[in-house]
Amino acid sequence: MVNILGAVPTDQEIERYALELALRLGLFLLGAVLSPAVGRSLPQLLQLVLHFTERHLEIDAVGAYEGFIKPFRNSLTIAGTLLFIALCLNLLANYEELYTFLGFFIYLSLSVSIAWLASKAAQQVILRSVINLLRSRGKEVNEIVLVFETLTNILIILLAVAIFARGLKLNLIALSASLGIGGIAVAFAAQQALGRLIGTVELYLDRPYVPGEYIRVNFNPYAEDLYGRVESIGLRSTKIRTAAQNTLVIVPNSMMAGMKIENITRGKKIMAMLCLEFVQRLQEGEKALVKQVIEQTSQTFWGFNKANMRIQFSQPEGKLGTRARVSFFITGSSEDSIGLRKRLLELANDAIAKNLSAYNLSFTIPEPMVYIDSPMSI
Repeated sequence: MVNILGAVPTDQEIERYALELALRLGLFLLGAVLSPAVGRSLPQLLQLVLHFTERHLEIDAVGAYEGFIKPFRNSLTIAGTLLFIALCLNLLANYEELYTFLGFFIYLSLSVSIAWLASKAAQQVILRSVINLLRSRGKEVNEIVLVFETLTNILIILLAVAIFARGLKLNLIALSASLGIGGIAVAFAAQQALGRLIGTVELYLDRPYVPGEYIRVNFNPYAEDLYGRVESIGLRSTKIRTAAQNTLVIVPNSMMAGMKIENITRGKKIMAMLCLEFVQRLQEGEKALVKQVIEQTSQTFWGFNKANMRIQFSQPEGKLGTRARVSFFITGSSEDSIGLRKRLLELANDAIAKNLSAYNLSFTIPEPMVYIDSPMSI
């Protein structure tokens, strides 16, 4: 240790330095020990804030807590614990090497936990608020919701990177400027390679096909379409195993990104089966009422094949009630869109239950909804 004037420190300065370091390190360790208690109190603190806000603004504190805080109690606890540890780490800010060493692990964990919590919360907000808002205004809920969800996740990742960099006191502006200058140099030096790389990024983001799927694409308007199975997607090209001839066609990703592609494998639909068991035996008029409520409620949700929806009534063995089995068919071009429609179907089930209860029709759902893949024929 050398003081500002460059002189060798005295024994008293060394002792004072060691004592201060021990004191600050002890306080940091004490804060780390108390951090789990602080993290567990964060959900209760947010609940108190909601109740306090309810006195001044017209909000449903109980509904907001049940819908947006209670489902994420564990994630909030972890994020609150790590946030308190990160605040306690500022006690060691004067000791740069120790601060950087501990800060790397602490701020990395904090960034990941905040990103995970924000992603789950954003998905809940989109599911319960955005989708319901669009439906209440008569708007159609389509794949634009997935785009909005993806952009939200990108912003969350950028936020996590910013938190990590800010915690380690990194200069993001200088780093971004250096990367920008390097990017310009690479663009001038290798334009073709950069074009292929951009095409690869487009394919991975849009995912018009994945390895193992069958696609049909036309590279020459005067020739037949190329039909085959995607073998692999590399950094430069896509390899397609042609049907019948069994040859391997290697196409640059930049070309594939600009082609009209027909994905044969994704031409499928999923059947969802819901079982409702009514306590009383339904008469013909009540069955017609149940069928009408289900059909009218499902029409307000997008993504279901209404023409193929089936509602069957039966009498369960050994029971006096009536069983209604509802079959929905949902279609989608990707796993994300199928997942969106499944979430919409969950909202539709809640709406159906709410509408049926208005007619004093008591029922139970004995088993969760079953999803069955139903591939379409080529």
